[in-house]
Amino acid sequence: MGRTRPAARLMALVIAVAAVAVMVLAVFLGVIGGMSGTAAPGVAACHPGPVPAATAQIPADYLALYVKAGTEYGLPWPVLAAIGAVESDHGRGPGAGIRAGTNPAGAAGPMQFMPGTWQRYGVDGNGDGRRDVYDPADAIPAAARLLRANGAPADMERAIYAYNHADWYVKKVMDCAAAYARDGIPCAGIPVVASGRAAIAVRAALRWVGTPYAWGGGGLSGPTEGFGRGAGIVGFDCSGLTRYAWYQAGVLLPRTSQEQWRTLPHVPAGTVAPGDLVFFKGALGTAAAPGHVGIVLGDGRMVEAPRTGLPVRISPIGDRSGLVGYARPWAQ
Repeated sequence: MGRTRPAARLMALVIAVAAVAVMVLAVFLGVIGGMSGTAAPGVAACHPGPVPAATAQIPADYLALYVKAGTEYGLPWPVLAAIGAVESDHGRGPGAGIRAGTNPAGAAGPMQFMPGTWQRYGVDGNGDGRRDVYDPADAIPAAARLLRANGAPADMERAIYAYNHADWYVKKVMDCAAAYARDGIPCAGIPVVASGRAAIAVRAALRWVGTPYAWGGGGLSGPTEGFGRGAGIVGFDCSGLTRYAWYQAGVLLPRTSQEQWRTLPHVPAGTVAPGDLVFFKGALGTAAAPGHVGIVLGDGRMVEAPRTGLPVRISPIGDRSGLVGYARPWAQ
């Protein structure tokens, strides 16, 4: 930090972890205004609150700030935390420029802003009348603001690349974010109206909202590194998520969306229930062999792993074109 913080403020931030951890995050589609954290209509989503692995690795005051900034700017807090980890070990790193001065490249503060970027995106996050690049209360929401301006969360990888123009950096941040999100709890504020096995599957899928999309990613025990265009990304693809979720409920599904549609019992739209799978043609599929699948939540929504660049999220079913139909895993 750039200066000593009062004990009362630190205590308030520690307490804020518990309060903020259960808040629902807003994740947006379409054109996203980089200057605002206000939710746009369309897609709602959330991200699990801090989990034991994260609370053990991240100082309490920083963790509260990551969660708070993520909530305000509609971003998964693990991505902000991962950037803070890579840039400065959450303000604890020995490198130059973290607490004073600049590093050899000219960057400053725990989130390592260049002067021109800070001038444009720096914020007074704690309302003390200053924009202090060395104060995490200012630097962390400024980082969220910068990510939003560069396309997050709709294109998270592009936004992270804009933060630091290196492919290795994007991979490192995304891997770290996935680690912070691992073993999370279901999103607070998202009612699970399913019962029995369907409820288990829905809760299992909701644990991973905010996790990166990885082509070919997702195993029976959680996110895995993808292949092809998903190489180097730890996460889920659409059928990897549905297969993982239903395996937690004791049902082993085929690996691909095409196989799931072909082998599972279809159900009419009028009898759809939470936990059912919903299929779409997708970019590479057809009505006979759909290329995309999500899990029905109810109230016209689904949880899905959409495509490269978009994290696991909660989406309105009606917003996606090419609806093929529904299938019921627990009826097989």
